[in-house]
Amino acid sequence: METKEIRRKLERLKGRKLQIKEEIKRFKKTNRKIRASLVDHVEAKDILTQAGLEAQKQIQFHISDITSLALESIFPEPYKVELEFIQRRNKTECDIWFSRDGVRIDPTSASGGGVVDIAAFALRIASWSLQTPKLRSTIIMDEPMRFVSKGYREDTSKMIQEISRQLGIQFIIVTHDPILSVYADKVFEVSIKKGVSNVKVA
Repeated sequence: METKEIRRKLERLKGRKLQIKEEIKRFKKTNRKIRASLVDHVEAKDILTQAGLEAQKQIQFHISDITSLALESIFPEPYKVELEFIQRRNKTECDIWFSRDGVRIDPTSASGGGVVDIAAFALRIASWSLQTPKLRSTIIMDEPMRFVSKGYREDTSKMIQEISRQLGIQFIIVTHDPILSVYADKVFEVSIKKGVSNVKVA
């Protein structure tokens, strides 16, 4: 191989070497950016996780307090309501418990006095109060207190009336309970004759 050819080949190799060095510099720079971005993403994830946990705590206190207060306003030895946020199938789910004297029970197994009815009603109010902005101030319920014992129905009716006044919520309730009707601002009686519905203001 001639000297000139060797020199040309050497110059090409030097050029390729410089090109490779520049590519290595670019890769290193990109790698540093990716590492910095990864750190930022991890920090952002931690911040979001912390914010989510804080929001869960606020929701937990808010819903637990409202529901527990509703039960306390009706029953002499009420359950406390506890919320527990749990990760299942990569999603955050919320378990609701009744507790008394440090013992937790499933609300569906609670019996006596319509405890579940009162708790379900209070949960609806708590959920409504968390809406921002509040889309509506009317809640429609069908026989909401059907399992509440007769001895507690007057207190329950007063509670609904007071919540309506304090929070500015209009309740439209379908019921056969005359006690609930006594505490309503307006009552519409519906009867059916020969398949035709008749409505009158009581």
